[in-house]
Amino acid sequence: MDKLIITGGTVLDGEIRISGSKNSGLPILAATLLADEPVSICNLPHLNDITTMLALLRCMGVGVTIDERMCVEVDKSSISDFEAPYDLVKTMRASILVLGPLLARFGKADVSFPGGCAIGSRPIDIHLKGFEAMGAEIEVDGGYIKARAPGGLQGAHIFMDTVTVGGTENLMMAATLAKGITVLENAAREPEIVDLANCLVAMGAKIDGIGTDHITITGVDQLHGCTYEVMPDRIETGTYLTAAAASGGRVLLRDTRADILEAVLLKLEEAGANINVNGADIELDMKGNRPKSVSLRTAPYPAFPTDMQAQFTAMNAVAEGTGTVTETIFENRLIQIHELNRMGAKITLEGNTAVIKGVEALRGAPVMASDLRASASLVIAGLVASGETMVDRIYHIDRGYECIEEKLHTLGADIRRVPG
Repeated sequence: MDKLIITGGTVLDGEIRISGSKNSGLPILAATLLADEPVSICNLPHLNDITTMLALLRCMGVGVTIDERMCVEVDKSSISDFEAPYDLVKTMRASILVLGPLLARFGKADVSFPGGCAIGSRPIDIHLKGFEAMGAEIEVDGGYIKARAPGGLQGAHIFMDTVTVGGTENLMMAATLAKGITVLENAAREPEIVDLANCLVAMGAKIDGIGTDHITITGVDQLHGCTYEVMPDRIETGTYLTAAAASGGRVLLRDTRADILEAVLLKLEEAGANINVNGADIELDMKGNRPKSVSLRTAPYPAFPTDMQAQFTAMNAVAEGTGTVTETIFENRLIQIHELNRMGAKITLEGNTAVIKGVEALRGAPVMASDLRASASLVIAGLVASGETMVDRIYHIDRGYECIEEKLHTLGADIRRVPG
């Protein structure tokens, strides 16, 4: 099992290009199952989760062609199997997103209950209730969700009592081929959902209310092929900005978007960062200063994203003053504080709130990643710690960050990957 070895103390300085969004690319790849013609998806990141989703499509008999720029052509005309097996699904929660497209396009799907990060309860009841409202028959047997809609799905009015990104994506995809009109109330508004919706529209779907919590989908008989470029990864963007801020450095990020990261940029400015946005570029400059502590509370978009709280916890650990980080989305997502405290951080947990008293410096130590974003927080901590930090179980980080050690090395970090 690979590890990252980081010798801390370097002030990050330089520029890198931001990769395509994992959280957008995965549902968009699932959506290709809806089209009658080949679909080309570009700007996909080279990540384990993307590779797993492509393997899942291949195991169903779907034709997948990849060029050297990670532009993937998906042709489902050869599909022969409608099962998402446990061996592939167990490592990636997003595999549940093939359920809606398979059910809508072929009237059947057998999908194993998904895996992913151990960050708390993420029930899929809302997905299943939505499919049942659209006329599907759902049976759970032997760890598999067996869904059938031999007569096709019917449009329905669906109120989701909890804001769910995956549920919104799954039901929106299914509704594109349902008979009649589907209305999704209390829908999630994340930019990745907007990206998926825009891709579906490029395939011929009829969707109104994109980017709002009230989405109306008018079903069509078929979707056609298209070429679509995945949006930049806002969480990767935020992670590198936060790493630079924690180190007191400067970073220029190319090919990204500031308009979908406003809550994060606001908190970085509160921490003392000078931020300049120029088109698709974002520059952050701390001018050598230590960051100031900030307090934040996670909530669904457009509020502060849960996928960025671990990174801000690491920055707060070396900031001036005391800050609080309150997690409202997942109950186990403050688990990284125990590893940060092993490095000399002063963090106490009060319910779902971490109280972080900044220290001047952390100390390098062996630490273990527990999930994707906690991994990123430990890397940031290692970058600003004195001495050597070894981050174990980095298969988590490889699920969401493309070439992280290479990009950080470009910014001046002393970081290398070693086999376990």
